[in-house]
Formats: sequence, structure tokens, C-alpha cells
Amino acid sequence: MAKKKDLKKKIKKVKGKGKGFISEFKAFILRGNVMDMAIGVIIGGAFQAIVTALTTDFINPLINGIGGAKVGGTFKIYGGQVIRYGDFITAVINFLIMAFVLFILLKIVNNILNANKKEEKEEVVKTDEAILLEEIRDLLKKKK
Repeated sequence: MAKKKDLKKKIKKVKGKGKGFISEFKAFILRGNVMDMAIGVIIGGAFQAIVTALTTDFINPLINGIGGAKVGGTFKIYGGQVIRYGDFITAVINFLIMAFVLFILLKIVNNILNANKKEEKEEVVKTDEAILLEEIRDLLKKKK
């Protein structure tokens, strides 16, 4: 009997907690950051297609023409298996282009955010009390 009562108490405790979890999840989903992240993922997927096309249709032919080596090459190993080193090189080039573009975008965004922070700091007007407290602080430093 005691076990049933303990079990009923535990069920009651858990029963009310589900609503809080669901409401927290709704708040998380509806927060602007999540929506921004979703948009970023979609745009990133579209941009990846552009980078892949750039690598496949522009960079690889340039490498083939200049170096005389095929980027889309393969290497046969035992049992008829093939290592596609050209696909790997293409994937590395795609990664480097994506990383470089994201680095540049991040630098631009950080510069914009830092410029806004500097403007906010410059707009701060000191009150008479703050100026007086700074003078007192400076006088106390001189006494030491």
C-alpha cells in the first residue's frame, strides 16, 4: 500500500511539470534567435549550392588547365574499389571557401555591432553626481 501511495505522489509531481516544459519549449521556439538561426541554415544551404557550383564548374577546370592534373581523379585499389581523391579535394575546397566567406561575414557583423556599441557609449551623459564622485575618487587616490 505504501508503494502505491508513493507512486501516486510521484505521478502528481510529474503531471504538473509537463506544462512548464511545453511552455518553455514554445517560448524557445518563438524566440527571435531560433528563427534567425533557421533562416541562416536555409540561406547557408542555398549558398552551399553556389559554392559547390563555383568549385565544380570554375575552380576545378582552372586547376585542370593550369596544373594538368584532374581534380576529379580516382585511384584504384584492390577488389575493384576506387578512392575518389578528386571528390575529397573538391570537398576541402568547398569547405575552405565556405569558411572564408563565413569569416568575412562574421567580421562585418562584429564591426557593425562594435560601431553601435561605441555610439551607445558616447551617448552616455554623466550626471552631476557621477562627476562629483569621480572627483572624490581622484582626490582619495592622490592622498594615498
